[in-house]
Amino acid sequence: MSGAIHAEESATSSVSEPPRSTAVRPSASTAFWHVPDWAHPRSDTEGPGRGWRARYRARVIISDFLAALVACTTADLFRYGGIPNLRVALLTAVVPFVWVLACARSGAYRANNLGIGLDEYRAIGRALVILLALLSVGLIALNWRMSRALFFIVVPLTFVLTLLARRVLRGRLARARHLGHALQPTIVVGRGLAVHDMIAEIQNDPMSTGMRIVGACASDLPDPSWLADVPLYGGPETALLAVRDTGAEAVVVASDASFSGKALRRLGWALSEMGVDLFVHPGINEVAAPRLTLRPAAGMSLLHVEGPTIGGFDAFAKRTIDIVCSLGILIVSFPVWLFIAASVWVHDRGPIFFVQQRVGEEGRTFPMLKFRTMVVDAEARLAELNAHPQVNEMLFKHKQDPRITGPGRVLRRLSLDELPQLINVLRGEMSLVGPRPPLPREVDAYEPDALRRLKVRPGLTGMWQISGRSDLNWEDSLRLDLWYVDNWSPVLDVMILIRTVRAVVKADGAY
Repeated sequence: MSGAIHAEESATSSVSEPPRSTAVRPSASTAFWHVPDWAHPRSDTEGPGRGWRARYRARVIISDFLAALVACTTADLFRYGGIPNLRVALLTAVVPFVWVLACARSGAYRANNLGIGLDEYRAIGRALVILLALLSVGLIALNWRMSRALFFIVVPLTFVLTLLARRVLRGRLARARHLGHALQPTIVVGRGLAVHDMIAEIQNDPMSTGMRIVGACASDLPDPSWLADVPLYGGPETALLAVRDTGAEAVVVASDASFSGKALRRLGWALSEMGVDLFVHPGINEVAAPRLTLRPAAGMSLLHVEGPTIGGFDAFAKRTIDIVCSLGILIVSFPVWLFIAASVWVHDRGPIFFVQQRVGEEGRTFPMLKFRTMVVDAEARLAELNAHPQVNEMLFKHKQDPRITGPGRVLRRLSLDELPQLINVLRGEMSLVGPRPPLPREVDAYEPDALRRLKVRPGLTGMWQISGRSDLNWEDSLRLDLWYVDNWSPVLDVMILIRTVRAVVKADGAY
């Protein structure tokens, strides 16, 4: 076990230093991908990734401060028209600092949360509660009777502007990572197959993990060619040598029962002294972080996996949001409905709506509404297209389906054909966010795992909508739907709705 600590002394000179990866520079064709200054290292001592997180955090803190300052100034102009007021001036001066402190207290500036996943947004939500409490207590303690309009403008506007600023910063971070910058050099440690799979997962999505693999330490590797593009140092006991030689900032331990206990604890001690992050994969996939908590027991740390939240108060809140938002969208978009209805009818004098039986929650069927985008006899002509290759073997769709009408292609590209499903949402047959509503013939062919998709109401949009839509194969569609069913949360629904707007504008997989 001590080899994990003294790997540097025991390593032989036969271990060669892996080639240093060079930063990717934008070519003329990618000049629009502007890389922020904070994404580049300031000096050779910082290494390929050191320092960018501190600069990114500083920009996040400044953006939060400015968001609160703009909110206070806007409220002042709205309520008092900019007329000088001592109490309002004090509020404007204090609230930005309080907001930054509340964000810090809620964990919104933790390095492992910045730019990755939903935890950053959850922390901002907690900070909002803290800000409300502090302002309420402070105003009561000072016996200040501030305008309620002022109070209810500052807090919501601060929250919204903070979210927008974070979104902009995340966009810049994603562009930097697309060019190979702002990535954490990482060593993967563990047994052969687990290391191979972990490297593949990180390399497939470096922008969400924020990591760049610079080396591996794997035992029991059946075929070294599996890691042909990653320098292999040896077994897990060479982890510290790999960190020293590559300048890695993180070590990821793949699920490995043999590398745990004292060896893992000693590795953590040594990495802590070196300022290197340690991540341990517990061997659990497709489970969102909020469902995982550590529970101490008899000197051990047990990982508790909470069951999926499908019912209870959260379900009531989801249904309330569905009704309120659907009514609002329906009222605002009613003129668009009239224009679409006229276009569909004028084209071929056929029915305006297309009604199809779909399977909903707990296997109950319902008539799903859409604006008609195909010729009137589309179902009768389905057999002649069955021999054509498909992207998704369970969902019949062709990119150049000859049955789609002219107006129908425009409606599908903009996803406007799905507007009538708001009626299904109001009737309780669908939700704004959820799995794709399947056809009865699809459900008849489901394997046992796929039936779990029917535990919740199908959605007008969902993980499939923001991840490629009809371009996804069946396995990917199923994986995304099952992940949503198991890990649903109000924050996740909000994020999906926001990303749906971008997916609709880009129109990827819409045909």
